[in-house]
Amino acid sequence: MTSTQSVSFDQTIPAILVLEDGRHFRGTSFGATGETFGEAVFSTGMSGYQETLTDPSYHRQVVIATAPHIGNTGWNDEDDESSRIWVAGYVVRDPARIPSNWRSVRSLDDELRSQGIVGISEVDTRALTRHLRERGAMRVGISTETLDPQALLAKVLEQPGMEGANLVDDVTVPETEVVAAIGEKKFTVAAIDLGIKAMTPAQMARRGIEVHVLPATATLDDVKAVNPDGVFFSNGPGDPATADAQVELLQSVLDAGLPYFGICFGNQLFGRALGFGTYKLKYGHRGINQPVMDRTTRKVEITAHNHGFAVDAPLDRATETPYGNASVSHVCLNDDVVEGLELHRDDQLVGFSVQYHPEAAAGPHDADYLFDRFVQMMQGGTTAREATLERSIKHEPPASSREPASAGSGPRSGEDEDEVSITASTQEN
Repeated sequence: MTSTQSVSFDQTIPAILVLEDGRHFRGTSFGATGETFGEAVFSTGMSGYQETLTDPSYHRQVVIATAPHIGNTGWNDEDDESSRIWVAGYVVRDPARIPSNWRSVRSLDDELRSQGIVGISEVDTRALTRHLRERGAMRVGISTETLDPQALLAKVLEQPGMEGANLVDDVTVPETEVVAAIGEKKFTVAAIDLGIKAMTPAQMARRGIEVHVLPATATLDDVKAVNPDGVFFSNGPGDPATADAQVELLQSVLDAGLPYFGICFGNQLFGRALGFGTYKLKYGHRGINQPVMDRTTRKVEITAHNHGFAVDAPLDRATETPYGNASVSHVCLNDDVVEGLELHRDDQLVGFSVQYHPEAAAGPHDADYLFDRFVQMMQGGTTAREATLERSIKHEPPASSREPASAGSGPRSGEDEDEVSITASTQEN
């Protein structure tokens, strides 16, 4: 098949999108026809839609693309982050009529159709995004069958919300899978799959790590059975407040003295294991253009995000826990949301996590050094000073001198409505 294909989507099929507060948008069918429901969220990335759609963290969410042109590079067989598309639905403004890329093997519309993903196009996504920024993420329905707004609204209101949703079991592997180290094997890591993306074990394998991807139901005995040098908790969908079993496992891991690294959902569970709470953001952080500051070096990274929940930890002080001294290592410069945690014991770094995605296949790659930091920690410990020096060497000069707000002060989840931006929005999962 050539890298340029005409698109088969039928712009004559009407479709409608209805939000739970009653606002609705009419458009045309994109992808499969039918009806779908989920949580309406927006993603500000201008590229990387294939990685977004196949990210298990988007399970049961309807994603609105803020970039107006979607599908320009078609769909290839190399960039999927999992075995399928996980979004519940997809909303775009102007789908590409003719995708063109040397790796493209079919159109985005064709892939959505083949996987039964209902979408809608020709929608004013800017107006829709502004509405969600002002009102917050909410339940939504898309249909080519029920075109009466009130009738579809009644169905939307029957759907469960994201708070209290335990979705990990839907996305985890059924049994252990092993990703071999590339080259000489240096370490073994037990990775708890809460919705892991393919690029995460790939990043570890490149560093000589053999990764044992364990189901979310794994016990401490399962973890110890692989004789790991470190333990990793992945990203994933749903409310972290429901993951009690995984939090208990993580606390056992910390008790056992195993080095820990977590990403996204793994950051939220790390927070819970250390005694902090979690809360739902107004509309979340989703996209590949989120500025995060390292609070030690004051360096800034541009990072990829996909989270609708966050850790409620104090920014103005460290916290003593049964496992060591815990502190907030990173914050989002848009809203001061906690974006990273560190745990030290006897001046040694024994665990850390970030809320964003250093493995981001679609970029940016500012934070991929964190995998090296995990390696360094497994090599025999990293002191607080060494971690600070490493981050200082790896980063560019600070892009902001803004002081982080103390805990509880400053807007949460983009509540400062004067900062409305569609291509570089504050929050997003």
